[in-house]
Amino acid sequence: MLNVAVIGASGYTGVELLRLLYTHPELAVTCVTSEQSAGKRISDIFPSLRDRCDLVLEKADAEAAAEKADLIFTALPHQAAMAVVPTLLRLGKQVVDLSADYRLHDAETYGAWYASHTSPDLLAEAVYGLPEIRREEIAGARLVANPGCYPTSVILGLAPLLQKGLIETDSIISDSKSGVTGAGRSAKVDNLFCEVNDSFKPYGVGGVHRHIPEIEQELSVLAGETITISFTPHLVPMDRGIVSTIYARLAAEATTAELLALYREFYDGEAFVRILPEGSYPSSAFVRGSNFCDIGLAVDKRTGRVIVTSALDNLVKGAAGQAIQNMNILAGLPENMGLEGLALFP
Repeated sequence: MLNVAVIGASGYTGVELLRLLYTHPELAVTCVTSEQSAGKRISDIFPSLRDRCDLVLEKADAEAAAEKADLIFTALPHQAAMAVVPTLLRLGKQVVDLSADYRLHDAETYGAWYASHTSPDLLAEAVYGLPEIRREEIAGARLVANPGCYPTSVILGLAPLLQKGLIETDSIISDSKSGVTGAGRSAKVDNLFCEVNDSFKPYGVGGVHRHIPEIEQELSVLAGETITISFTPHLVPMDRGIVSTIYARLAAEATTAELLALYREFYDGEAFVRILPEGSYPSSAFVRGSNFCDIGLAVDKRTGRVIVTSALDNLVKGAAGQAIQNMNILAGLPENMGLEGLALFP
């Protein structure tokens, strides 16, 4: 039995981790933390956990958590994870970090998009935790940097095309839409019901969204050259879910059927990537609450572009589910253990 802790359990990602971890047959949650709600039961904060996970929230103390757990999930805000991860590693624990603090390999790039990094020596060691692309590296890691939700949808959507050199790499545009939980649980005027309901709007326009360097870093590795993309996120009035529509010019003529065959071959055997039939395109409704990423595509012969669409649940495959997938790999467990639940529909 593997003992795990969740540092930062009182956010949307934290409660999603606990929901999924509760059904996992090979582990026990032994420690949960929250700075603002320490001393309260986690089930008082999230009644959905009542009588299943009633642990008392503790202050975020890396040494105390390390005494109680073998593997630690850090579900903290960006820049906060850096305060605890080095201590956890020093104490011999494996860490799956759900913040952006260890996703970027370059400290200068991190500083340009976030803030000065306080443990830059760990950036080269951290493994980017996208199992479908980095499985072997994850298996031997101490520190896994769990990918962002938007990046997961874009990277999985483009990986086969980039690895095979089938698109012009200076032509990539991603138009992505997310539910409101992607903005976190802290109170913000822009996320109030009256601000979001019956509304659909872009944000982070003009190449300023913090997920851009992460996306470009991983796409560049796949392509073997430096990639720059145009990425525009949108906020849609739903709780959870991401749909990305990605456009790129084809480097040579190809049919939709040929590219779908390539995608099926590339993702053959992957438990959580589903390639849809020709003429079918993903919907957030059919991945909600699940760890699936659904992908569809079409070739626009008129423009010479391929249009790839991907859908996932930003709290599951985009965060907590992928973190558990990474944990399973680290622990030598079946990768799909605890993650077999189907989408919640309707």
